[in-house]
Amino acid sequence: MGDPRKPRKKWRGPKHPWIKERLEKEIVLVGRYGLKNKKELWRAESLARYIRYRAKSLLGLPDEIRAKETEVLLSKLRKMKLIEEGATLDDVLGISAEHILERRLQTIVYRKGLARTIYQARQLITHGHIAIGGRRVTSPGYLVTAEEEDLIDYAPGSPFKREVEASS
Repeated sequence: MGDPRKPRKKWRGPKHPWIKERLEKEIVLVGRYGLKNKKELWRAESLARYIRYRAKSLLGLPDEIRAKETEVLLSKLRKMKLIEEGATLDDVLGISAEHILERRLQTIVYRKGLARTIYQARQLITHGHIAIGGRRVTSPGYLVTAEEEDLIDYAPGSPFKREVEASS
């Protein structure tokens, strides 16, 4: 057992820190998705890497075990809306960090038009103005499921909600 005050890392950084092409790609993604730092990007890359690893490991299993485990993995990814209905394991191998970043609460708030910019979306979330199904969520990196996506709105006590109701 580990120390509960020291949680395990959820990400792995790049093996070589100074590759120009990778640095330029990271800067573009950090700007496009309004990330606080590259650690958030590396966390998404690690999650995508783990999902691809699970899909590859399923390909080597016997057929009866593979069918059951594949359905579990695919249903979880469908629930997260990372893959479409009717996708196969080959489609799972194409998941990248950008697919994960598209499912973050910060990105979805911006895409739904609740914030004018991706940076304002982050600020609205951290200040408690955004709720999912009436429950405040203050983590911009929260991965939104398909069911929760329609429930995203301003928090009940938020002045932004009052502005929207007053203008209607």
